[in-house]
Amino acid sequence: MADKTYVGAIDQGTTGTRFMVFDHSGQVVANAYEKHEQIYPEPGWVEHDPMEIWENTKEVVTRALAEAGVEPEQLEALGITNQRETTLIWDPETGKPIHNALVWQDRRTTDRVEELQAEDKVEWIREKTGLEADAYFSATKAEWLLDNADPIKMERTRPQDIRDRAEEGELRMGTIDSWLIYKLTGNHITDVTNASRTMLYNIREMEWDDELLDEFDVPAGLLPEVRPSSDENTYGTTDAEGFLGAEVPVAGALGDQQAALFGQTCFDEGDAKNTYGTGSFFLMNTGEEAVTSDHGLLTTIGFQRSGEPVQYALEGAIFITGAAIEWLEDVDLIDDPAETAELARSVDSTDGVYVVPAFTGLGAPHWDGRARGTIVGMTRGTRREHIVRATLESIAYQTRDVAEAMEADSGIEMNRLRVDGGAVKNNFLCQLQSDIIDTEIARPEVDETTALGSAYAAGLAVGYWDTVDELRDNWQVDREFSPDADEAEMDRKFGRWHDAVERSLDWAKDGGD
Repeated sequence: MADKTYVGAIDQGTTGTRFMVFDHSGQVVANAYEKHEQIYPEPGWVEHDPMEIWENTKEVVTRALAEAGVEPEQLEALGITNQRETTLIWDPETGKPIHNALVWQDRRTTDRVEELQAEDKVEWIREKTGLEADAYFSATKAEWLLDNADPIKMERTRPQDIRDRAEEGELRMGTIDSWLIYKLTGNHITDVTNASRTMLYNIREMEWDDELLDEFDVPAGLLPEVRPSSDENTYGTTDAEGFLGAEVPVAGALGDQQAALFGQTCFDEGDAKNTYGTGSFFLMNTGEEAVTSDHGLLTTIGFQRSGEPVQYALEGAIFITGAAIEWLEDVDLIDDPAETAELARSVDSTDGVYVVPAFTGLGAPHWDGRARGTIVGMTRGTRREHIVRATLESIAYQTRDVAEAMEADSGIEMNRLRVDGGAVKNNFLCQLQSDIIDTEIARPEVDETTALGSAYAAGLAVGYWDTVDELRDNWQVDREFSPDADEAEMDRKFGRWHDAVERSLDWAKDGGD
């Protein structure tokens, strides 16, 4: 293996786009990041401009390579990882979307989900997809776009009804990975992990489900081809005449949380990781079995390598964790996220204050799209330090909710949790998490495991790495945190957390007040 070749990873996240280049030992060689605009047309609605995301992608790839002195020809492969469920429809004739992308956090289709619940279709959907019926997933977003996107925005001289054009196979639908693969290679492809998050894909039959397509009135011709996450046949190559100026195979794609599972080398049944980003996503590898959850978790596809069986996972999706810290900044309780540890340490406890950051509803294991953010237990003596500490504790409590559900579903007792994401740089939070969950926490040296996982998938596909054992050898611990608190006291506080959660449930009514 030549020293001078690398693998690149496009990490397209909720708040921005990152490009990273990794060497054979899994170390970062180049890194560039660009934020994009968060668009809030109405309360509970969240959109992104896909063209802005594409322009930012080109910008960060170009800048990272230039700053590191890496030529595009030195890239043996590109991997893609992406914010999951975020959905768009585009016109391949113009290469432009028909509407902004609807972000995974978007709640505009909550009424449609409640129709499904009223029609007793929740279990039917769960059986096929492993997912809860929720506005979080792509199916209701695609349905909304087909019904509501404005054809005038399509810049055609004779705009037709969007549904007619979709039926005629003139439009393309996808999640952000599909959009980037299309822009990079011209091909309409997704991987198994992203397909499994659409609520349109049967994870047991491993195909788009005709009955679900009928339910949501999504024409099959809109949908991408589904491929393994690490694909020896590749999804295509970049155009030598394009912005990169080189032909580089795009060979790996995973939704961001599955990419983190792969990057944390959770290749074996029972391996688990939690990623603390805008939200937190706790995944446990369950091997070749799709374990059904009785405790509000999702059954999802963990990853698939070319020619190998699918590896399934259980997932607990927590919608708001890192975003709760951003909220503290938004309302001027902190100036910088780095302050949170010092402020939280400055008080012995929250003084009875609990924050439930249900800004966009609650995910696993509660699944209440009408829950809303709540602060309880305040007195005249409550200071910002108590609220900051309670916000950090809410991240740890939500994670324990999921951990307990996961152990109950899988029958596997977890004695170690691998963690990654921006918030785990906070040592106070990591120790708090260890105490509240009563489990050892392991933080790796390379904490950008989402990008690393997609690089690993792409690199394995093209032979840059030969075996997953090489990847296991790359994984190095930065620091471990062990429980160091009174277990009974933690259990008591956890019980009070559930009292606070109860008060947040079903708060958002039609009419907004």
